[in-house]
Amino acid sequence: MADPRPAAPPPELIDVRPDERFDEARLAGLLRGRLEGSDAPLVVRQFGGGHANLTYLLRFGDGPQTREYVLRRPPLGPVAPGSHDMSREHRVLAVLWRAFPLAPRSYLYCDDASVIGAPFFVMERRHGVVVRGGIPPEFGGGRDAVANRKLSEVVVDVLADFHAVDAARAGLGDLGRPEGFLQRQVQGWSERWERSRVEPNPLADELQRWLLDNLPVSPAPTLLHNDWRLDNMAVASDDPGRCVAVYDWDMCTRGDPLADLGTVLAVWYEPDEVPSTLNPMPTTTAGFLSRAEAGKRYAERSGRDVGALPYYLVFGTFKMAVVLQQIYVRFHRGQTQDQRFAGMGEGARSLFRLADARRP
Repeated sequence: MADPRPAAPPPELIDVRPDERFDEARLAGLLRGRLEGSDAPLVVRQFGGGHANLTYLLRFGDGPQTREYVLRRPPLGPVAPGSHDMSREHRVLAVLWRAFPLAPRSYLYCDDASVIGAPFFVMERRHGVVVRGGIPPEFGGGRDAVANRKLSEVVVDVLADFHAVDAARAGLGDLGRPEGFLQRQVQGWSERWERSRVEPNPLADELQRWLLDNLPVSPAPTLLHNDWRLDNMAVASDDPGRCVAVYDWDMCTRGDPLADLGTVLAVWYEPDEVPSTLNPMPTTTAGFLSRAEAGKRYAERSGRDVGALPYYLVFGTFKMAVVLQQIYVRFHRGQTQDQRFAGMGEGARSLFRLADARRP
């Protein structure tokens, strides 16, 4: 008989992957005296989740005096222009925490690529549970419908709360260019597809044209995260309905808030849809809000008209397909040895097909 218990989740921290190591002594020398506790010996581990930016735990010292920080850098190999921008992420996180406490505070940015091989920044460590794929045992492993509903509600509610933040008061009133945001986004993601393709895909080309030909009128601009998903959040270990951190701010800007909603709803699968390989949310578990319920909840909490949401759902799905393709092309070109990326090409093709099926 098959074991009904959910598989144990992968460990949060792993030894640094061989091709993603760097000179830890040089990093320690740079940070010494610039962060609290950084005079103590440094131990580096790697956060094993995620598929793009590389994230490391920096632990200084041992015992009660231990100080922990998180270092983020871009992925290996060439990156798409405007993405994986560590300078932007540092700028946002250096101030956003005051107006939106769920954003971890960034303390230091380094643009000297010779230190670890790329620009990076160092931010505070937040402790919480990141839900990737299946629901972890501490929240019932998918069998607790109440916990499942809380997880789905927190995704929507925190997004609406973030969109209510006053960008100017947060110190980000000049971030990005809200005018014409959506059109530039569609054009930009289309260009990323062109740069990352390894074979013809007429359907992806047709989707590009459809998205440009059917642009809706955007609502008033807000701050945007641009990659909102459950696995970019951490919730309290004792309460799946309480968010303790939101991560991955390298594409934060100002623009159309429904683009954020479309991004998260793109991976909000219905029971008759085939999930992608990009750590989909456990949206088909008992108690989880349906995609329609999630959209309605956002509309009620934010007060925004979401009548054009079907367009944003298609765009979000197209964008996720391109994300997978960008990950896959690094593996295809030998720029990373991470075997998790080997199937991402097929995952991208599947998402292009899903985007087409979601067109109104």
